Amino acid sequence: MKPNADIRREPSPGWFATTRWSVILSCAAGKGGQTGKTQKALEELCQIYWRPIFAFICRHGHSVTDAQDLTQDFFVMVLEGNLLNLADPARGRFRSLLMKALTRFLRDASVSRRAQKRGGKIQFVSWDDWMAEAPSRLAIPFQQLDHWSPERIYDVRWAATVVERALRRLGDECEARGRRRVFDVLSGMLAADREDFSYSSLSKKLGVADTALKRVVHQLRQRYRFLIRKEVAETVEKPADVNEEIRYLCAALAASQE
Repeated sequence: MKPNADIRREPSPGWFATTRWSVILSCAAGKGGQTGKTQKALEELCQIYWRPIFAFICRHGHSVTDAQDLTQDFFVMVLEGNLLNLADPARGRFRSLLMKALTRFLRDASVSRRAQKRGGKIQFVSWDDWMAEAPSRLAIPFQQLDHWSPERIYDVRWAATVVERALRRLGDECEARGRRRVFDVLSGMLAADREDFSYSSLSKKLGVADTALKRVVHQLRQRYRFLIRKEVAETVEKPADVNEEIRYLCAALAASQE
C-alpha cells in the first residue's frame, strides 16, 4: 500500500480558515450572520459528537429515554444559535464550549422537560440513525460508570469518537484502494505502542513478507495519526491548539484504561 503524499504533512494554517469550527467562530466574532454554511457546520459537529453529550446526560442520573430527549433538546438549542452566544473566539475549542453549554443546559433541564411535555418534540435527526452511524468500539464497564464523574465520561467518549472517526476514514480509504482486508486484519494494531502481535502470523494471514507487512503497518499508522490530527483540527481554532488537544485526547483514553 503506497502512502499518500500528505501522510507526513500536518494541516497547514490556511486550512484552519475553512474548518467547521472556524466557520462557526467567525460568526460568533461578529464577522457574519447565521449563514447556511454556519448552520451546516453546526449540524455536522452535533451529528458527529452526540455520544459524549448523551453519556454526560445519562451520568447525571437521567434515564436512557429522557437522556435521548434531552440530547435532542440540547442540539435544538445549539442549532437555534444560543451556542454562539457562549463562544469565545480567543479560546476556541468546540469540546470545552460544548461542555460549558451542556452544563448550563442541564441546570435548566426542568425547562427542557416542560417543553417535552408540551408534545412538541423536535427531532434533530432520527435517534436510530445516530446509533447506526456511529457504533462505539469503546465499551465502558458499568462498574466504572458508577465511579466516573460526568466530566470524565464526556472526555472519554469525546476522545473515542475522534479516534473512531479517524479509523473509519482510514478504513474507507483502504477500501477505495481495494485493501479492505488489509485494514480489517491490521486495524487493531495501529496504536503507536502496540507491538504485542506477531508479524510472522499476520504475514501468513495476508500472504505477504514480514518486511512488507512492517512497512504497511508503519504507513497505516502514519496515515491514522494524520487523520486524527485532521479530525481534531476541525474542532479547534488555531494550528497551535492541535497538539495540546491531542495530548488531552490521549490522556482521556489512557484514563479509560485505569
